[in-house]
Amino acid sequence: MEFVFDEKRAAQAAAYLLRRHGEPMPYITLMKLLYLVDRKALIETGYPITGGRLVAMPKGPVLSQVLDLITWESRDEQTPWRQRVSLPFNYLVMAIGPRDDETLGDYDRSALDAVFQEFGHMDKWDLVDYTHTLPEWSDPKGSSAAIDPRVILRDAGYSEDEIVDVEEEVAAVHWLRTNFVAAE
Repeated sequence: MEFVFDEKRAAQAAAYLLRRHGEPMPYITLMKLLYLVDRKALIETGYPITGGRLVAMPKGPVLSQVLDLITWESRDEQTPWRQRVSLPFNYLVMAIGPRDDETLGDYDRSALDAVFQEFGHMDKWDLVDYTHTLPEWSDPKGSSAAIDPRVILRDAGYSEDEIVDVEEEVAAVHWLRTNFVAAE
């Protein structure tokens, strides 16, 4: 299953969580919260909010492209991420720029709120420990490994037929977004 990563939605979701937090947040916490939001959306709707690639890392699962956006410290202020999320300072990030979340729908905001309500208060290392208990995570032994979204769906109670339906919908969205949205 291959999702289409949407940097603008990821940036708006990150800024939403950071503003909800109200102060600088350890970026590992932000990465975990965004992973948990995408996981929740995948289970509830069949498609994640950011579309980030799910990967297992030694400190738990993350969205690969979000990790890259945070840690590569791009100085290009014109990217959707840099317009909304600060460069890390002492491993902390915060929301910057104007409040804009027009690509996030009501469901997205409610999923972000629910994940923040449940996990936003946790210490970053407690959050890492929690994500190590998720069934899709296995220790990549110092590297990274792709996480199969099917594992998440199976654990959530999806039948194999339902998983095939989700895969077909994801493939259709991927085709549309890479063939038509990219052309705009």
